[in-house]
Amino acid sequence: MQFITLSRRKSEQFTDADFAPHLEVEAQRARQLYLDGFIRQIWHRGDEGGACLLIEAVDEAAVRSGLQTLPLVAAGMLEVTAIVPLRPYAGFGPRA
Repeated sequence: MQFITLSRRKSEQFTDADFAPHLEVEAQRARQLYLDGFIRQIWHRGDEGGACLLIEAVDEAAVRSGLQTLPLVAAGMLEVTAIVPLRPYAGFGPRA
């Protein structure tokens, strides 16, 4: 099953200098989750600091568990604000 997630940096609590030492290890972990097939696509948000991820997982609990392995999430610096399960769009399929 696929999910879209939105996260945001807790910039009201942490400065760019606070985030800086964690960014490389965060990128390495995201890369590994991509190679593992957990993250399918990832984007930086254009409206604020954070990301949008397309995730492949069996259920929402697995999504939450996988995201918790990201260093910024684990440190409480990145907040997951939405986890949305996706269903296939039937509009392009055959008509009965």
